[in-house]
Amino acid sequence: MAKAGARPETGTNAVRKRSAQASGPRTTTAAPIVSTGYWLLKSEPDVFSWSDLEAKGPSGEEWTGVRNYLARNNMRAMRLGDLGFFYHSNIGLEIVGICEIATLAHPDSSAVDDPRWECVDVRAICPLPRPVALKAVKENEKLAQMSLVTSMRLSVQPVTAEEWAEVCRMGGLDPAKVRVASQPRRQRKTSP
Repeated sequence: MAKAGARPETGTNAVRKRSAQASGPRTTTAAPIVSTGYWLLKSEPDVFSWSDLEAKGPSGEEWTGVRNYLARNNMRAMRLGDLGFFYHSNIGLEIVGICEIATLAHPDSSAVDDPRWECVDVRAICPLPRPVALKAVKENEKLAQMSLVTSMRLSVQPVTAEEWAEVCRMGGLDPAKVRVASQPRRQRKTSP
């Protein structure tokens, strides 16, 4: 507040200050996370590897142990049938396979008595014919904005359709065929 007899503040900063005082404290709400249909899930291969997921078969495995709110929220946004890259972190540092989201988010069984943490179940779809190394992702200009490059520590990340197609191409897969392969086969009706 100005002293008696002092000239009032003028200029851009004064306008901002008066505007902030008039509108009250700022509150921001994060935009909801919307599934693109594609994700990247990280696992340390000495703890749970791509081979371990493949060995689980069609029933898949709970993606437990995530203790980061953004990663948890990403799992909450996942839909049945969404696809994910399986990334070996710490050892290997490469995308090695494609998995499918098999259940919606549910309480994480490894978070005993802590309802904040949720997980999804995933199942293996197919390995990448050529694993895609982190170094190759970083060197590819088309992937410069991929979360794997910009948010490296996040264990469950969204992937755009364009990033998905490019990584599939780098790994030797046709992204359209991966989507078709992951869809459940429909039973044909036979006529009597």
